[in-house]
Amino acid sequence: MNRGGILEEFKYAFRKQDNSLMQIILFNVAVFVFLNTLGVILWFAGLTEFRPSQCMAGSDDLFCRILQFIELPADPYSFIKHPWTLITYFFSHVNFFHILFNMLFLYWFGRLIKEFLGDKRVVSLYVLGGLAGGLLYILLYNLLPQFKELVPYTYMLGASAGVFAIVVGAAVFMPNYTLYLLLFGPVRIKYIAIFYILLSFFSIPGANAGGNIAHLGGAAIGYFFIKQLQKGNDHGTWIFKVIAFFNSFFVRQPKIKVTYSSGKAKTTAKSGKSERAKSPSTPDQAEIDAILDKISQSGYESLSKAEKQKLFNASKK
Repeated sequence: MNRGGILEEFKYAFRKQDNSLMQIILFNVAVFVFLNTLGVILWFAGLTEFRPSQCMAGSDDLFCRILQFIELPADPYSFIKHPWTLITYFFSHVNFFHILFNMLFLYWFGRLIKEFLGDKRVVSLYVLGGLAGGLLYILLYNLLPQFKELVPYTYMLGASAGVFAIVVGAAVFMPNYTLYLLLFGPVRIKYIAIFYILLSFFSIPGANAGGNIAHLGGAAIGYFFIKQLQKGNDHGTWIFKVIAFFNSFFVRQPKIKVTYSSGKAKTTAKSGKSERAKSPSTPDQAEIDAILDKISQSGYESLSKAEKQKLFNASKK
């Protein structure tokens, strides 16, 4: 029997290279399981009613007070006190169907981004979409008079803004790519994206106004990011610089030893490898721009096998 089971598989998924899509999904699921387990434990202890959908600012319910440390508030003063919620909100869910549909769409469309643009672009779109959706939600709730009375009592959580960025990003990059949907048959993903954008826009006057506003913010980033990428501008590189900065505090740097040969110093890694294998050649930016232009005009299917290989190699940079 395999010892460790689920825990070992979870650790392996986070150690595996180029596995960001599954890491995002697993992290969302882990947070969902933790929050709901905590809620049930507090309910058994008589410390909460465990009804997250009814939580409001100022509530004396213990679980609601805990949620307010990870939910994104519409009130800018509350946000200043808890600025980390601009990130924690788009990794958190408490409703089963909310996380189910978010993770399904993230997986379906995230696979397309990963396959054709590389693992890093999945992370870029998800994070940028989450940030843009959260900021647009705070901005409009404080600018539009329709929301003025709701601002002190409104919080938001869920990955939808980041997911919308990935859905729209995939639709902009390869609009004619076809998915086969139950009951509908083959549908081009550009129509799927348009449908959900319009649905979110028409639903803003409803009960989930903040969520639908965030969807539109994520969608806008998805469109902007891919259009800029097709021009040779990658606006997600700063995300990995931030990640690398924080990783540097936890990753031990390899020790270096110096050996001498024929009077000349030679530096080698302690792992025993004297030389690093040369990386395979990758196309230059002009070639990539030409390939992206061709995709924009004629779709991914119009690329030759060699062009697809060049795009794949570039995505690994």
